[in-house]
Amino acid sequence: MILRILGHKFRYECENLCRVFFPNEKIKVIEGPDGDDDILVVTKYENGISSVSVKYYDECIDFKSQSNSDNTELTLAHLIYKCLTSVTGYTPPWGVLTGVRPSKLMTRLISDLGDERANEYFKKDLLVSSAKTDLAYRVAKNEEKIINQSKPDSFSIYISIPYCPSRCSYCSFVSHSIAGPAAKKLFPDYLKYLKKEIEITGDIASKVNLRLESIYFGGGTPGILSAEQFNEIHESIKKSFDLSTLREYTVEVGRPDTVTYEKMDALKNAGVDRISINPQTFNQSTLDTIGRKHSVEETFNAVECARKFNFKCLNMDLIAGLPGEKTEDFIISLDSTVNLSPENITVHSLALKRSSSLNSSGKHVPEGNEASKMLDYTYSCLNKKGYIPYYMYRQSKSVGNLENVGWSKEGFQGLYNVYMMEECHTVLAMGAGGVTKLCEPGGTKVKRVFNYKYPYEYVSGYDTIIKRKSEIMNFYINLEQKDVN
Repeated sequence: MILRILGHKFRYECENLCRVFFPNEKIKVIEGPDGDDDILVVTKYENGISSVSVKYYDECIDFKSQSNSDNTELTLAHLIYKCLTSVTGYTPPWGVLTGVRPSKLMTRLISDLGDERANEYFKKDLLVSSAKTDLAYRVAKNEEKIINQSKPDSFSIYISIPYCPSRCSYCSFVSHSIAGPAAKKLFPDYLKYLKKEIEITGDIASKVNLRLESIYFGGGTPGILSAEQFNEIHESIKKSFDLSTLREYTVEVGRPDTVTYEKMDALKNAGVDRISINPQTFNQSTLDTIGRKHSVEETFNAVECARKFNFKCLNMDLIAGLPGEKTEDFIISLDSTVNLSPENITVHSLALKRSSSLNSSGKHVPEGNEASKMLDYTYSCLNKKGYIPYYMYRQSKSVGNLENVGWSKEGFQGLYNVYMMEECHTVLAMGAGGVTKLCEPGGTKVKRVFNYKYPYEYVSGYDTIIKRKSEIMNFYINLEQKDVN
């Protein structure tokens, strides 16, 4: 499809909103009057009037409204929403809200306006459905309890293991298949430099008097680590950081086919209390389509193995909107997950990222209405089973502009998930693709420090990465000076 921008600078918002209605279309954006005549959506602001016109097959429709510089973006969003809802028959449940952290916005609105007016703003100004408004409100209230536990000197650490047994078709993360010869050759060096970075980062955290609250191993698939390799990394963490204040230790094991008795034993002995085993779907044909090299049976076996070690919390991930799946297929997956009774269930909406092979393959994925039905069933089912929504975020290019929600049995909410998504305390990231977030206590300032994305860059550019660590010290020195002044 083609989107034309005339007389305004809100390309990003307009493009994102169009993508909500057309997840399977590539969007070409033309700024100005010249270009292809085959226009699907034209957005225009001129002389105080915002207008949107749409050509959709044989149907033409247009709306306009008076606006000013303060509300032009929202007015254009409303008009796009009105036009595209009319021609497609799809009513996005999140209205014109395309931001990645709806619950964070809800929290701010509650603080500024109070509960009732915050909910009203979501519904009337952002056109969010009552169900999604209620979800954002519930998540905001549940997150608040966790955020309030964080102290001004609190922080968490993130350990990146950017390798997988194979690459899934929907994946856009910085991960490499460990099966490749180049990856295998580089992996020992990657682990060596990762342990060095852990040591240096721990020294910095000690110097600025930070208090460690949670540890999270993510990826990729940290489950590709052998028991010995995990023990080596854990020993580096143990030597480099004060673990006496640690309240949560999570390893996102990931793919079920990486779970072994020896690995689970190593995690348990190290003090890991939360693990994640992520089937994504319980439909074998879908697993084959998306390149997950494991079976449904292996998921059941992995959970059975992990349960022998009595971890405090088991999380399982599912994805709504996988290619070829209908609502009834997703229901099978969710029901199968619930029957295993994990303490956490995280349901993601498929995101069609540019760098994923699925995005370039041309394979059809469910439209917003189908994916919405999957999430509607999720909310109904998990509410009945006693799970509560405790954190939420959205990714760009998610099918139907839908959300990812972490559900938990009461008392088993994950601290790190909230701290990372709501950016309420510092997270020091180590490893390729890691992004350190330095958060000002009680404020809105967030400074990011980036590691190189790919393992080969991480190894070859390690000295540069270590030099960037000085930004952590500078951030906290500036905070101390600010407090003095």
